[in-house]
Amino acid sequence: MVRVDVLLVTLGVMSALGVVAAQHQARKLHTELEREQARMRQLEVEWGQLQLEQSTWAAHVRVEKIARQRLAMRPPAFEQILVIEGAP
Repeated sequence: MVRVDVLLVTLGVMSALGVVAAQHQARKLHTELEREQARMRQLEVEWGQLQLEQSTWAAHVRVEKIARQRLAMRPPAFEQILVIEGAP
């Protein structure tokens, strides 16, 4: 009978330790999940800012201004334009 009692106490203690370990792991994973979700939100904000910046840098008006000022580019004269029509 003593062996059964010792076995049951041992199993009860092991079960309790398993529950504690599982709860600790669950809390740890939940904290990590929250941290990663916050990082995801931060990256989404950064992505939106980068898209806005890209659209600003690639604006046609800006590109044309740089082409005229820095590269001294001009639209071709009317005589220089050649229109090629495709076959019907």
